Amino acid sequence: MGFIQKIFGTHSEHELKRIYPIADAVEALEPQMQSLSDEELRAKTKEFKDRLAGGETLDDILPEAFAVVREAAYRTLGMKPYRVQIIGGIVLHQGRIAEMKTGEGKTLVSTLPAYLNALTGEGVQIVTVNDYLAKRDAEWMGQVHEFLGLTVGVVLNEMDNDERRDAYNCDITYVTNNELGFDYLRDNMVIYKEQLVQRGMKFAIIDEVDSVLIDEARTPLIISGQSGKSTKLYEACDILARQLERGEASGEFSKMNAILGEDIEETGDFIVNEKEKNINLTEDGVKKVEKFFHIENLADAENLEIQHNIILALRAHNLMFRDKDYVVKDDEVLIVDEFTGRIMPGRRYSDGLHQAIEAKEHVKVKRESKTLATITFQNLFNKYEKKSGMTGTALTEEKEFREIYGMDVVEIPTNKPVIRKDLEDAVYKTEKEKFKAVCDAIEEAHAKHQPVLVGTITIENSELLSGMLKRRGIKHNVLNAKFHELEAEIVAQAGIHDAVTIATNMAGRGTDIKLDDEAREAGGLKIIGTERHESRRIDNQLRGRSGRQGDPGESRFYISLEDDLMRLFGSERLMSVFNALGVEEGEQIQHKMLSSAIQKAQEKIESNNFGIRKNLLEYDQVMNEQREIIYEERRHVLDGDNMRDSIFHMMNDYIENTVDMIVSPDQDYEEFNLVELNRNILETIPMEPLAPEDVKGLSPKKLKHLLKERAAKAYEVKEAEYQEPEQVREIERVILLKVIDAKWMDHIDDMDQLRQGIGLQAYGQRDPKVEYKMIGYEMFGEMTQSISADTVRALFHVRLEEKVEREQVAQVTGTNKDDSAAHTPKKRAEKKVYPNDPCPCGSGKKYKQCCGRK
Repeated sequence: MGFIQKIFGTHSEHELKRIYPIADAVEALEPQMQSLSDEELRAKTKEFKDRLAGGETLDDILPEAFAVVREAAYRTLGMKPYRVQIIGGIVLHQGRIAEMKTGEGKTLVSTLPAYLNALTGEGVQIVTVNDYLAKRDAEWMGQVHEFLGLTVGVVLNEMDNDERRDAYNCDITYVTNNELGFDYLRDNMVIYKEQLVQRGMKFAIIDEVDSVLIDEARTPLIISGQSGKSTKLYEACDILARQLERGEASGEFSKMNAILGEDIEETGDFIVNEKEKNINLTEDGVKKVEKFFHIENLADAENLEIQHNIILALRAHNLMFRDKDYVVKDDEVLIVDEFTGRIMPGRRYSDGLHQAIEAKEHVKVKRESKTLATITFQNLFNKYEKKSGMTGTALTEEKEFREIYGMDVVEIPTNKPVIRKDLEDAVYKTEKEKFKAVCDAIEEAHAKHQPVLVGTITIENSELLSGMLKRRGIKHNVLNAKFHELEAEIVAQAGIHDAVTIATNMAGRGTDIKLDDEAREAGGLKIIGTERHESRRIDNQLRGRSGRQGDPGESRFYISLEDDLMRLFGSERLMSVFNALGVEEGEQIQHKMLSSAIQKAQEKIESNNFGIRKNLLEYDQVMNEQREIIYEERRHVLDGDNMRDSIFHMMNDYIENTVDMIVSPDQDYEEFNLVELNRNILETIPMEPLAPEDVKGLSPKKLKHLLKERAAKAYEVKEAEYQEPEQVREIERVILLKVIDAKWMDHIDDMDQLRQGIGLQAYGQRDPKVEYKMIGYEMFGEMTQSISADTVRALFHVRLEEKVEREQVAQVTGTNKDDSAAHTPKKRAEKKVYPNDPCPCGSGKKYKQCCGRK
């Protein structure tokens, strides 16, 4: 804690002083609530709803509502939220992040603000990191809300649309971040209002908020479908890539050099930056690409696809390596998992990279999947009117939470003081010595029956450690973050004496580890970190698994100078100092300089990662504004709005744009090119052509007015062909929806390619982000013009006998979060069997005690 904070107190301490009186008011109501019968307690829900309808606010009823939930939790679960949990609940209701240490009962905390905010009838979503936790919490904490007369739903991956809709219509819905995002995107692809599953985004409580809003925020959610795009361009770019020469740049090449106008001596046709994993064409390279494709300027917007594909081909040849990143088997390119070394069937590199590798390896280039819809988690959660979150570790990322999400972090005191001992890092020269020391420490703890939880960063290291422990005859469990019930069960048992558990970073997160008496006597849960993570927050998460609720415990990280963190980010000067010390094999190194170097390396990476996420958001902001406009227009169609005014607006736009293209504002009527005007307008709007006498004495402005009048009459004639006006209105909706969807999906692809190729703009000493924004707006303008023209043309040319029906313009094939198969809500073949139902096998037992156990 800094000197200023010691004198004036931290932000959290200031905020807690304002919250304590509210918590006092909640606790003071305990006797009153205890005196109520179950029916009287339940009746409070209706009373609160009536009071809200009468003009009271949620803040007015908070103390009573929280007191009601406390009593209901005690009657249903035998748990009564502590004072610190009440404080956490108030922080969540205020739309902030509550940092609460592991074991402080965050799951119970969420029941308080969820109940209060659900009283408005607008729905509350509690967001978790995996299906297992969503289901567990809905069944467990849902009892409290159901006791008080509220409905509770859960959205799981395997559910169909009807089940999802029912779940979202509940007062409180438990759902994972991925399901929530994909449902939002799919709702903006449906063609009938009845197909929508979600309702408004009012209030979200995000569990493990750092994982959802920070760790996963680098990967946007993407729904893909099949594209009709030709694969020939990949083959052409592959031929060209083989002819281009790899060059060098004097000094470290970066886009920043170009933006600042610094000269860089370059050789060859392209420069490869292996550290940043990117490739840039040199000026010579750009000229060769232009010559090969017979184009004047590679940076022109119409050449986006070529720009994008030549870089892909160069990446395939210079950054992707056969038998390391991928293998070729049975005429197919298969990805190799960088962590496990295993082949990942069904997975494909996105954005055309897979096709570029297929072209490089001369196997059949498969049709490219098309992005049908996409959104970042930042933009998804910023759609909520109010959002809050809880986690054990958020303070290290407070700046990001404030800047990106407008949420501050309040550190909630623990219910009992933390007595865990956090020991100094143990540092060794080589990785081999480090792992031997880790095994020695495990063996020593195991001998005195102390439970040990070992955290690894990679699956590879967890398997290496497992092999070493097997050779020493130490029984243990290995978990690799698969998120299933068995895993949660093993993590929960990790505090039992003699237990040795090896887990990768995220394994079993959200599961409480309780100690038995023997474990407590042996010193509590011992945490061993096998290396420092890039983020201090992840290290703190591991530490925090021990020492819950005043339990004893200890933690220590084991590091070697060969670890990635030290190898890549530790200074060479530091390494040479330790080499000069002449450390003997197996000897532990301890030095203040080393601890500070580790912290500096972590801070450097955290800052870099924040930059990457902020950069992603800044680029996506352009798409987000455009997405809002498109989705709003779609929603008008779905809501069955009368679109006639929109169609007339599009018709007028089309006429304005066409006249502006052919006639200049100061032109005289005798100079109007009527042949060109008639040809352009009549192919879209079949109406009476312009004759010289029609335009006599007209200014360009009056010419537009005449054309708009004639177009309106022509449309009225078209409308009169139909017996029912509503028939025309539905045809308008059908065509508009189809054109918007087709154009928007192409636009997403174009914007994606623009972003990939925007680095070329840096040659003109311009900021790529500004260029992306400007060109992106131009492209959006062109797209909306194109929507107008295509919609109007289709409406004038639709035939009376033609059957016009709504249809999806592209087939969904999957998402970027699937293991392989397409991620679309499933259709259940038979009725779902619940845990307490009779088992379908006919044994006479309950399902959970029979086949359900398997």
